[in-house]
Amino acid sequence: MKPLNIILAAALLGTSVSAIALGDEHHAKKTASPVKKEQKNWGIAGDAKDVKRTIELTMNDTMRFTPDRIEVRQGEVVKFVVKNAGKTLHEMVIGDKKTLDEHAALMVKFPNMAHDEPYMTHVAAGKASQLIWNFNRAGDFDFACLIAGHYQAGMVGRIKVVADGKASASAAPSATAGFIQAQSTAPANGMTAAPQADLSEAEVRKIDKENKKVTLKHGEIKNLDMPAMTMIFEVSDAAVLDELKVGDKIRFRAAAGGNKLMANDIQPARR
Repeated sequence: MKPLNIILAAALLGTSVSAIALGDEHHAKKTASPVKKEQKNWGIAGDAKDVKRTIELTMNDTMRFTPDRIEVRQGEVVKFVVKNAGKTLHEMVIGDKKTLDEHAALMVKFPNMAHDEPYMTHVAAGKASQLIWNFNRAGDFDFACLIAGHYQAGMVGRIKVVADGKASASAAPSATAGFIQAQSTAPANGMTAAPQADLSEAEVRKIDKENKKVTLKHGEIKNLDMPAMTMIFEVSDAAVLDELKVGDKIRFRAAAGGNKLMANDIQPARR
């Protein structure tokens, strides 16, 4: 590893040790739930029954993946067995460079944010995890660890998906596909009213009332300069989660305070 990368990683990690520790706790408690499949430029979530190939991949504290170059055929459903041989939390996130760059920048800005997508897996030190992905689109893609300091230190790998004329790929939706467009209605179920201009749209994916958390697939959050993705937010009052169920379309105000991302002023999406 180059000395400059070592220095950069150490500097960044030194400022976010507590953040990484908290992130480990957040990721380790993720509960299993059905995966909602959505087409991405780099593929779509795969099913275990369709796996044709298993690839073992190791992450370590030198900020490297082994192997860091992978080639698959278009249409292959691959199970990654991802092992963390290091002493700190690492993750594997598949994507294109633009998406990974954006997410990495957000991780530096919000080191405790907990993202939750089927194309990523977070692995505690000394543990292993699995990720199943259907590479139904040809092209050159990346995988990376986006924890603050790790991506900047070069913890990136490459995936080449070789075109196969027999494989088919569905059209990719826009980043905010499926979100309800704003129309006029009043909030219901006792949810808080709020000025509409600074609210973001989302779909409820998971509800964790015990820990006052909700997983939202949200559109762009302009006030935080955050692109569309799936994130775990905290709420100040668990009672608001009684008004929600998985699949609900909502609007909410996102806020960042201390080490938390908060979902405030939750209300039904306008119909």
